[in-house]
Amino acid sequence: MLDKRQFYINGAWVNPRAGTDFNVIDPSTEEPCAVISLGGQADTDAAVAAAKAALPAFMHSDPAERLALVQRIYDVYKARAEDMGKAISMEMGAPIDMALSSQTGAGIGHIKNFIRAFEQVEFVAPLGDHAPEDRIIKEAVGVCALITPWNWPMNQVTLKVIPALLAGCTMVLKPSEIAPLSSLLFAEILDEAGVPKGVFNLVNGDGPGVGTQLSGHPDVDMVSFTGSTRAGIAISKNAAETLKKVHLELGGKGANIVFADADEKAVRRGAMHCFNNTGQSCNAPTRMLVERSIYDQAVEIAAETAQKTAVASAHEPGRHIGPLVSQAQFDKVQDLIQKGIDEGARLVAGGLGRPEGVNRGYFVRPTVFADVNNDMTIAREEIFGPVLSIIPFEGEEEAIRIANDTPYGLTNYLQSQDGARRNRVARHLRSGMVEMNGKPRGAGSPFGGMKQSGTGREGGIWGIEDFLEVKAVSGWSPEDE
Repeated sequence: MLDKRQFYINGAWVNPRAGTDFNVIDPSTEEPCAVISLGGQADTDAAVAAAKAALPAFMHSDPAERLALVQRIYDVYKARAEDMGKAISMEMGAPIDMALSSQTGAGIGHIKNFIRAFEQVEFVAPLGDHAPEDRIIKEAVGVCALITPWNWPMNQVTLKVIPALLAGCTMVLKPSEIAPLSSLLFAEILDEAGVPKGVFNLVNGDGPGVGTQLSGHPDVDMVSFTGSTRAGIAISKNAAETLKKVHLELGGKGANIVFADADEKAVRRGAMHCFNNTGQSCNAPTRMLVERSIYDQAVEIAAETAQKTAVASAHEPGRHIGPLVSQAQFDKVQDLIQKGIDEGARLVAGGLGRPEGVNRGYFVRPTVFADVNNDMTIAREEIFGPVLSIIPFEGEEEAIRIANDTPYGLTNYLQSQDGARRNRVARHLRSGMVEMNGKPRGAGSPFGGMKQSGTGREGGIWGIEDFLEVKAVSGWSPEDE
């Protein structure tokens, strides 16, 4: 079993000052694979103090030097990609092939896209020709607390750490205690790339402990959090005491609207997207809204897709889905499947329990419910498992109404060959993102939601600007620029 009790503070690996041992569980085997330490207040204070001390020099460093630093991180990350994939697969259960490609690859892609977007950032710019002695300065927010989840570890860590570095911020990262191994490896990568002492710090801990200590800390200027809406609300309340800037990327209950003229692969594509990463994605299209004239056919295709979706250990190569991340997540998904049955949804694939022949590991059966209405629990709550709810609709207006009838507003999906309809419906959907006909959003596109899906945007220039403050200056001397 790996011993990963140390934290990374002020450029060095240090022993906890107030730590408690915590086992990291391999969800494919239910066996401990590593031991970490959950930090206490003394550890949090030490990390924040290091970040605060490093801030003045780093925030005023040459942007070109920060860009060069991130380029070195990119090179080292790519060199450690295989190690990263193995860590993610073991800690959170992504099948090894997917962990090496999609999970690890997300980090590579984000770092590359931030390097490209950095060229667009103007740290000092004129207000306009009408005010020749005015300048708009963009400078680092300050010390940032970065709190990341277990479901896409490097996706979320790179979406926070890299733009914070480029902006000139210093930071303390608290990864999920359930899946911390990839972030500890990421700290090794940053150390090898030469991040200055105190600029990046990592303290492991849980939400009520280190998470709460960071979000309420008087010397933390900003909190960037990805996780549940419930936790996001708690962080917002705690951060309000010190009026911090708060960025939240929270839950979702995405609708996938399938019109009768959708392409023949639309339903299968939507079901596979729902099951991807064992359903543990905030932007998963978990509500499939299907036009009535093709509803029965869509239910059959979705059920068949679920039945053909293989489930196996994360350590095995191949195109299958792995386990859920934890016993708590397994129990939650089982409870929600039971609620779907109890509330009268028609179970057409999957259901309760583990897949046939499996008695160990947090594996679940890819599940499809038909005849769901939008008042059912499975249509309202974020399940975070491979569970698809299919809802019929009669026309465009009803589809929009059902899609928007949710407290969430992260990603919605739309399938139709009618371009005018696609554009029209996309404008009416209340979500931060809309993806149509299976076409993914482009590199550097902003990721984020509306309503209870959060505030702020990650990725591209928007992701960098979230870590910048705007300062208006008059009386600037143009001759001395």
